[in-house]
Amino acid sequence: MALRKKLWCTILEDVNGCTMFSRFYSSKVDLKKLRPMILKRIESRAKDYPIQAMIPVAQDVLKTRALLIQGVSTLINVFPVMACKFCPEVYIGEKGHLIQTCHGYKRYAKNQVHEWISGGLNDILVPVETFHLQNMFQDVIKHHQRFDLDRVPAVVELCWQAGADPYNDNLHVGGWKSDSMCGDVVGAESLSPHDMRLIAKGTLRAWEALRHGVQKLLLAYPAKVCKHCSEVHVGPSGHKARLCGVFKYETWHGTHFWKKAEVDDLVPSKLVWRRRPQDPPVLLDEGRDYYGHAPAVVDLCTQAGAIAPSKYFCMMKVQGLSAPVESNFEAVY
Repeated sequence: MALRKKLWCTILEDVNGCTMFSRFYSSKVDLKKLRPMILKRIESRAKDYPIQAMIPVAQDVLKTRALLIQGVSTLINVFPVMACKFCPEVYIGEKGHLIQTCHGYKRYAKNQVHEWISGGLNDILVPVETFHLQNMFQDVIKHHQRFDLDRVPAVVELCWQAGADPYNDNLHVGGWKSDSMCGDVVGAESLSPHDMRLIAKGTLRAWEALRHGVQKLLLAYPAKVCKHCSEVHVGPSGHKARLCGVFKYETWHGTHFWKKAEVDDLVPSKLVWRRRPQDPPVLLDEGRDYYGHAPAVVDLCTQAGAIAPSKYFCMMKVQGLSAPVESNFEAVY
């Protein structure tokens, strides 16, 4: 009995000691007093932007974007681009492939043969638009304000907030708005193979420089992308416009779920099936495990004579085996 009493006394002493040195926090917070402090901190943070050292990077990104649009616009007039009528699949060649990867409109079907139509510039360089902000730290965009703001390309908005001027004639060759990306170049068919190869090399360099520059800017400037759709917002926090088309009928009524954006969210790679010299003239569904992929810009430039960077060799399966020859190939196509 005495031992039990002594044990309880020891436990109570330990509890009292922990309570004496612990901190108590009140759950009541006066938000009215905190709001001016938060706003003042946001205003003082805005004075640090744009970062002067990043302005040349943003200007270079706009220049390389203009060169990329101009180069791709020239190449697609010589090398045909095919786009599926019912899904986002793209193929660079005179005839589309026979690989059954079409999911149909809104993915109602599965593993269907694509129905090919003529593609354009937006099939190679996928446009990604975002709301244009007057300044990076302005108030969060509400749902009813979604029609009051302009929609601009996400890369242009990122460079805009980084201090570059997209209206500068030296930075927006070929236009910076999405509706100006029509890509109709006169006289592209008359270019010599040597000139075409030079254009392809310059276009490929512009593609790599654009992605590298955007990656640099994303290290200094915040950008968000929705987890469930391709909506992008350039700024410290996402907007409140309920535009998420995938889940707009769910309980959250189309509200976006934001996460940190990466380069592929602002500059999509748009992977396409790539035909190698050892592959048949038309890619068949039976050989889909043997064929390689490549970003659409890379595939387009390599067909024009440029050499792809070695980092793409793995996905392109340059030295990979060819698919087994089917006896009924001529009968299929």
